[in-house]
Amino acid sequence: MRIAKITATTVTTAALALGVAACGGSEAPKPSAAPSEGASSAAPGQKFAGQTLTMWRLGTPKDVSTKLMNDINTKFKELTGADVKVEFVPWPDAQKKWTTALAAGEGPDVTEFGNDQVAAWVKQDALQDITDIAKSTPDFQSIPQNLWSYETIDGKIYGVPWGGGTRAVLYRKDWFDELKIETPKTWEDLVAAAKKVQEKKGKDVDGFAFNGGSDANMSLSPFVWSAGGDFAANEGGKWVGKLTEPGFKEGFQYYTDLVAKNGVSGKARLNLNSIEISQRFAAGKVAMYVTGGWDVSQVKEQSKGKIDESKMAFFSLPNKDGSGPAPAFQGGNDIAIWKDSKNPELAAEYIKVAAGKEFGTLYATSEGLLPLYPEALAKLGEDPMQKAFTDTFAVAKGFPASPNWAEANDTKAVLQNAARKVIKGEATVDEALAAANTELESILNQQ
Repeated sequence: MRIAKITATTVTTAALALGVAACGGSEAPKPSAAPSEGASSAAPGQKFAGQTLTMWRLGTPKDVSTKLMNDINTKFKELTGADVKVEFVPWPDAQKKWTTALAAGEGPDVTEFGNDQVAAWVKQDALQDITDIAKSTPDFQSIPQNLWSYETIDGKIYGVPWGGGTRAVLYRKDWFDELKIETPKTWEDLVAAAKKVQEKKGKDVDGFAFNGGSDANMSLSPFVWSAGGDFAANEGGKWVGKLTEPGFKEGFQYYTDLVAKNGVSGKARLNLNSIEISQRFAAGKVAMYVTGGWDVSQVKEQSKGKIDESKMAFFSLPNKDGSGPAPAFQGGNDIAIWKDSKNPELAAEYIKVAAGKEFGTLYATSEGLLPLYPEALAKLGEDPMQKAFTDTFAVAKGFPASPNWAEANDTKAVLQNAARKVIKGEATVDEALAAANTELESILNQQ
């Protein structure tokens, strides 16, 4: 899932500065062997000389992407003797291409995926179980355990995290400076800052824009997780909704109160998503909203340069008590072995090279994503424009790893509808969440 792309000017600097990231501390269990340099210790020499591996990359080929893949493939050939055929698959075409390949018993040996797509393809038996590879490769064990949630289904691992992303709050730094507003450190601070902006800039300005559109849960989730809540959990093979539990209720109440009680976002704009909100931000009608780093260039363009980098900055959405960043949505891309790979052993060697510390870090930074290895992430965080993302990503969490989550999140808009009912006074928080919980469980447990 391409969610938090780093701005292009930062990527180049970060990629050059990071080079090969060293292993940092993590929560993941460590194997007894010492971490490898790159993936060379796992390489089987020239055992695969003369063979060709097929790899599908998502997106369209850019100079930086092509160079990266050529460098990976050169290293891979040095280690294995095998060649690699890389095919770039545009994101809009990927679903159809994977579906066709699966039906025909064909496809690549290795493929890139959005991490939130893994569960759906595991359900269709399209990916190979790579648990042993993930747990026996020292580099992979350096990736913090909280970043493996999408890839782990029923205790088995089906993909390796390759590059990550999250969201933070984009705000009008020039307004904050002008009004002497400190960066919010608590939920209370956030509302106070939003109200102060409105007092000076007008009620038609959203102090903190409410997102009720297709990506609304990326704005809601930090409040829910900060309060100790969650959306759903798989218990004994059945998805159980958690929307009526105290933590979720508290976060949801705060989020809907931004409009219903505190009035820091207009009731006429309950359906806007982050793209539409960014347009209002560029027009000087929003002070703060949750989004990714890519919006900086878009806002600059849409405002015709009136709002440039000197007038914008990011901060992590805070925990309610001021203890640090709230956990935010963990997006990103994975690399996996396709079920019908003709040579799964060779494919395993490829992902060790491509997603190991060296090339995994270069992939993330060159593609505008966050590196997953702790020291590389910390290095990127030295850039003030990226610190909010790297700090937040360290505590990021994933949505329920159900193949049906997209239906609940996007198609049926379960929580968006619940929030609108509360804000419009059509239901209490308890009533709206009880109905939403029943609907969510029904969707997630569909066979």
